[in-house]
Amino acid sequence: MKVLGAYLSRHWKLLFLLGGSLGICSAVFDLYGLPLESVGYAFVLCFALGLVLFAVGYVQFLRRHRELERLLVQVRERVLPLPPPKGLLEEDYQSLCQALAAERAALALEDRNRLQDMTDYYTLWAHQIKTPIAAMRLLLQEESRPELEGELLKIEQYVEMVLGYLRLGSDSTDYVFRNCELDALVRQSVRKYARLFILKKISLDFQETGKTVLTDEKWLSFVIEQLLSNAVKYTPEGGRVRIYGDGETLVIADNGIGIRPEDLPRVFEKGFTGFNGREDKKSTGIGLYLCRQVLDRLNHGVSITSRPGQGTLVRLDLSRQSRGVE
Repeated sequence: MKVLGAYLSRHWKLLFLLGGSLGICSAVFDLYGLPLESVGYAFVLCFALGLVLFAVGYVQFLRRHRELERLLVQVRERVLPLPPPKGLLEEDYQSLCQALAAERAALALEDRNRLQDMTDYYTLWAHQIKTPIAAMRLLLQEESRPELEGELLKIEQYVEMVLGYLRLGSDSTDYVFRNCELDALVRQSVRKYARLFILKKISLDFQETGKTVLTDEKWLSFVIEQLLSNAVKYTPEGGRVRIYGDGETLVIADNGIGIRPEDLPRVFEKGFTGFNGREDKKSTGIGLYLCRQVLDRLNHGVSITSRPGQGTLVRLDLSRQSRGVE
């Protein structure tokens, strides 16, 4: 009915002309007193001819409509396989469409090249910056400066975030899934942030899970490190961080400042910092976004519950049966 309505709307002038012509003919026949039988016969002939022309035109219109619908699937091609034009105006329109398609393809290629150049540059930068970071760490080993070591660890974390961001956007990102000991991954992440725990006098309660999970070790470690970093960052001195298993779920909980209820639904959005981020002035809103993207690709689930002033609890569903993010 939609296509029929569009066809009638397209040819309403012609239909109006035909109706007007029949009305004029009827008036002329009546004016001259011609027999009603002659008028009816003329009407039938005109109606039959009009119906045939209408049916032929509608079939052609419907065929054309379906051809254009099929073209929607191929709209990203540089040259659109348009049907043969019927008339000069259609030929002009098709030439315009082909020119626009070619221009769009050229712009898309230029954008891809520009993005690739930028990605290559920042990837190279992220790898090169690791050299002076390693040199600084060696120098700090000769002189005990806990505060500087803590700041250096934050720099390393930001560099890892940059690399993670770039890798996630790359088509060549590789995932190696195998059975991994969850406790080993957690201990590795805890050792990395041990200095920050000590500096802020935060106690850690780690209850081994004894679980083996099918996942990508590198990317799951990245997620756990991000969550531990947030827990330490938003937990005041003397606070506590707990890590334990709950069935197929790994739980990371703290008794820090918590998250406001109105911010919870948006914590995984790219660039969203919330009230705590605005207060801290240093939050980027990228860490939890990257965690969500990684966990989606690993087919793991994640959820966060929190109360302001009481702490935050993050649950990682490692069963690989649910990809939901709450």
